Order: sequence, then C-alpha cells, then structure tokens
Amino acid sequence: MIDRKVKSVRALERGLDVLLEVQKRRAAGLHELHLALGLSKATLLRMLVTLSGRGLIWQRLADGAYLPSVTGATARGRPDALARLAEIASPQLAKLSRRVAWPSVLAVPRLDHVEIIETNSPMARLDAAILGPVGAKLSYIHTATGRAYLAACAPAERAAIVARLKPADASPASIAALDAIIADIRARGWSTREPLHPWPDRSRADVVRDGRRSIAVAVRVGGQPVAAINITWPARRMALHEIVDRHLETLRATAALIGRMIEENHEDFAP
Repeated sequence: MIDRKVKSVRALERGLDVLLEVQKRRAAGLHELHLALGLSKATLLRMLVTLSGRGLIWQRLADGAYLPSVTGATARGRPDALARLAEIASPQLAKLSRRVAWPSVLAVPRLDHVEIIETNSPMARLDAAILGPVGAKLSYIHTATGRAYLAACAPAERAAIVARLKPADASPASIAALDAIIADIRARGWSTREPLHPWPDRSRADVVRDGRRSIAVAVRVGGQPVAAINITWPARRMALHEIVDRHLETLRATAALIGRMIEENHEDFAP
C-alpha cells in the first residue's frame, strides 16, 4: 500500500509527464511539448536527453521530433516494423552525414512508390538541396532510391510494381529500356537516376529540372530488401565517379550495418 503521507518526487513526475506526452502524441516537437506541459524549453531538453539516454524515446533527424522508442527495454508487444527500422537507422544516418557532406534519405516500398521515413538532410553542411520530408513519395522509376529497391527485390514483386506503373500505351522500347536499367543496377549493386526513362511517373519532372544527382543501395534483412538509402548532391559540385570513389563503400557499409542491426535484434522483422 502506498503511504499517502510520503511526498512524490516532483522531478520524476515531470519526467514521466514528458514521456507520457510523447507516447500520447506519437511524435512531438520541443515547442509542442512546451505548450502542452508548461515546462521551460531548457528543462524539457534536459528531460528529453535523459529519456533518450535511457532508451525510452528517440529524436528523428528529419524534423527534430521526439518519438517513443519501439526498440528499447520498455517497448511492449509487436512494434511497428517501419517505426523500428527508422529508429535503428537514424543514428547510422547521423554517422553517415558526419562522413559524407551530402544528404541522404531512407525510404521503404509502397504499392506504387517508395516513401521517405528518415533523412539526415537537416545535418547537411554544404549547399545540398533539402531532402524529404518524412512521408514524401519517390518514384520507383525516376529516382536512385526507388531504382535501388526495384532492382533488389524478387522478380515477382518487381513485376507487380512495374505492372502498376506501366502506362497503357507503353512502347516495347520503353519496357526494354527499363529492363536494361534494372539489369545494370543488379550487375553493379548500386543505382543512379540516369539514364532518364520516358514513363511519366511521379518525380520525373523534379529529376529533369532539380540539378541533382544521386546514388543508392538497398538495405537488406535476411537477404531480402526492406528499404533503400541514398546520397544526393548538386550535379555542378561533383562528378558521379568522384562520389562513387569517395562515398559508395561508406554508403554500402551503412546499409549493411542497418540490416545487421535489425537481424541481430529483431528476428521477426517484417515490413
């Protein structure tokens, strides 16, 4: 029985209030928590850092939001696989940003696009374009990220994706061109945006005019792709071969590490 004469620990109460508010909102910014709880931002930051250090919450790179941990010791039940992937990958994307000046995104497959679930774009130090936000939809056909996943997935899955994207009037030449792009990516193990493909899928107009270039690789768990991770840079700043020479192995190592971390900690991962 709790002795009602014993005073509660106010600091602990406030810390629990912060944790419960983050759990209730699923994702919350510092200013949101300040308004909801009436605590100063300096106090909130100390509490958030403490909760993060204990594995109870984590901070997303893409927008600075705080989210409940789905990988920590207090996580219950079967966590959402994509939330788990984003939480595990986020620190690795931060490390990637410190090694590579250009920004990256992590994206997962959907029916007719890949969706960004995390990006280190806010950490970019050079004049790189802003990537994201979380939830942004990228083309399978016209982005390096989408192509990396498309080339890595099983033939049946790839055929189903292509069938959803193929225009009714797709020419045999355009189908052959896509097959050639995928075969080339599979042979070398990484993708680019080039060559441009004619199908009018989402992202095509941006790829034509935004002045960027990208390379990407698949993230695999148990040998199967679950996501793709890229590096994007202004085309005027560096040539493709320079990025490949300097950063491809780092990108590959990051993708492999994310996959291993999921395998080692979550045997039943199924996005």
